[in-house]
Amino acid sequence: MKARELGCARWRAALSAVSILALVLTGVGHGAFTAEAQQPKVHFWLTLLHNNDGESQLIDAGSGLEDFGGVARFAALVEQLKFEAAHGPRSAALRRGGKRSVLMVSSGDNFLAGPEFNSSLQAGVPFFDTIAMDLIGYDAIAIGNHEFDFGPDVLANFISGFISVVPFLTANLDFSGEPSLQALVDAGILAKSVVVEQRGERIGIIGATTPNLPFISSPRNVVVDPDVVAAIQAEIDTLESAGIDKIILISHLQSIQEDLELIPQLRGVDIAVAGGGDELLANPGDLLLPGDESEVFDCGLPNCYPLIAEDADANSVLVVTTSGAYRYVGQLVAGFDKDGKVIAFDDANSGPVRVSGVEPDAVEPDGQVEALVTAPVEAAVAALAANIIASSQVDLNGLRSQVRSRETNEGDLIADALWWQAGQLAASFGVPVPDVALQNGGGIRNDSNIPAGLISELDTFDMVPFPNFVTIIPNISRGQFKLILENAVSRVDPPAGFPTGGTGRFAQISGFSMVWDANGTPQERDVDGNIVSPGSRVHEVTLDGGPVIVTGGVVQAGAPLTVATIDFLARGGDQYPFGGAAFTTVGVTYQQALRNYIQSVLLGTITMAQYPVGGTGRNTRLN
Repeated sequence: MKARELGCARWRAALSAVSILALVLTGVGHGAFTAEAQQPKVHFWLTLLHNNDGESQLIDAGSGLEDFGGVARFAALVEQLKFEAAHGPRSAALRRGGKRSVLMVSSGDNFLAGPEFNSSLQAGVPFFDTIAMDLIGYDAIAIGNHEFDFGPDVLANFISGFISVVPFLTANLDFSGEPSLQALVDAGILAKSVVVEQRGERIGIIGATTPNLPFISSPRNVVVDPDVVAAIQAEIDTLESAGIDKIILISHLQSIQEDLELIPQLRGVDIAVAGGGDELLANPGDLLLPGDESEVFDCGLPNCYPLIAEDADANSVLVVTTSGAYRYVGQLVAGFDKDGKVIAFDDANSGPVRVSGVEPDAVEPDGQVEALVTAPVEAAVAALAANIIASSQVDLNGLRSQVRSRETNEGDLIADALWWQAGQLAASFGVPVPDVALQNGGGIRNDSNIPAGLISELDTFDMVPFPNFVTIIPNISRGQFKLILENAVSRVDPPAGFPTGGTGRFAQISGFSMVWDANGTPQERDVDGNIVSPGSRVHEVTLDGGPVIVTGGVVQAGAPLTVATIDFLARGGDQYPFGGAAFTTVGVTYQQALRNYIQSVLLGTITMAQYPVGGTGRNTRLN
């Protein structure tokens, strides 16, 4: 075998500062090494199986892809890959020697609000997601942001339902303010890292969670260390001082871009498994799900699994991830020398392995997972689908790229439901009837156009699945209301290389109209979240049939406003600057509000006149 020259490609516009190194041999990929005769011998081959962002997609890969994905097929495939890794025929690379073993890890977002997870909440502990993951058999699981969407206690219930002892990892979260989670820390189940022994080799695994957690989920009293680099490096140093020379990072930092920017600041990581970005890393010839050919991550090189980044000491680090929803099992076969340094990877057997029910790579679903998880979840979802609550004369646009950057008719519908439901219940809770309503685009989750026709209760769960409660916030000054709207339009365009619309903070609105200019100065914050530039994008704000609140970008004098929204935003989620204002939740989730509004106000018919394609023009973007 002859080593090909080390290739070095600059990241494209979004990652211009990050070097990604790629080096491939015939059958074996290497870091910065010379001729084969000078290469150290592989002492230990580790097959690292991984996934991320399972997000309760338990039944299958979705509409049109029913023969792919599904956690029962996923479990069967993992079992097959584990057996092959430990006992199967050796590839050309593995025949060069070295003992071999296998680990299975997840890099976070292990469940997600929606009709599938609703069935878990209805059934109770252990959740269906817990049962499935327990049967799959993970060696370590990272904590993602969606684990906190229902609050810390639901996360504790998710973890406590495991029969096997599986470590849940994150180095930068402090759980001491949450008794249910701290109890799991005390029991050694929640930890910063874990050491796993395989074939006499000790492997350290460290977890990390996005520092944006307080803004995008509901961690309550969980304290987030924003200095992820320092938190991870401290744990690396602890492991190395205990003699651990093989270290894997499983992180949920929201995109592989974050990991690629993180690695050059660290020393001691050998392999990094990213989560949160759903990037599909693949190489030519890999079997993919139908339609995924156009979704493959473009790293600027022929082979993108694994990516190779340099750490602070110029050592090569293998970086992997894969798209979520139980559609693929990532498989990285890495070779370590006797000193615990990664010196090779088996290119022939590394890459995404699709979860398929069709030939040539079909797997039969795991019978136990199918009986204990898939069947009851399917029954619960079918019951929601059978409950028809309305008909729509118009397609409802809930595409992620749209609801996070512009007005849509589905966004209008949901915001109207919030405003109406809050108005109906305000008096009984002793608070004023709201003047306006706001719904963040990130809380709208169906990511599809729901076609005109029958609307089921399942559709409402698909649209608004989180445990967000309708909330009323009185006494919001007009100046503060403008700051809130400036936040809502401050991140409407995607970062370079990620064309999926703006962030979840974009507001779908009701009770008023607004005009804003995308060329204006966006609101900016410092590292502590304090507003350092208020923003100048919002030009006009006018209440429906009422006074002007902002004109020409200038706030007009007048009485404060009462705002209807969801409790996630009232608590400062998506950095909404309500400034700690007192608020009242009214005991109805936003999904229930949507269902109630459609049935009680619209009388079961969503008309094109009320909710036209493109919306009613209440939220106008200039430039």
